[in-house]
Amino acid sequence: MRSRKLVGKDRMDECVPVIRLSSGKEIAVTKELIALLNRYARSEYSLEKLAEDLGLEDWGEAYEFVKKTPAWLMWIQPTYFEKVVLKKLCSIST
Repeated sequence: MRSRKLVGKDRMDECVPVIRLSSGKEIAVTKELIALLNRYARSEYSLEKLAEDLGLEDWGEAYEFVKKTPAWLMWIQPTYFEKVVLKKLCSIST
């Protein structure tokens, strides 16, 4: 997982971790993505549905995404990710 800086007109520099796929697509790791990964890991959630929810081409791209995603991201609580992990990741990458 890598981080990149985004600069928006209404915000200061913001660190956004991303997962890059071989197709060049970048998926931002956000609180919402963590919640989606929690549902995927804990229920009968197909790769087709995951691809649809992430805006990916097909289940093969979703499979690549799952393989590149650190396993602990699928089990961590979204609020803990946002309040603790994201701050640590961004402080390391600056």
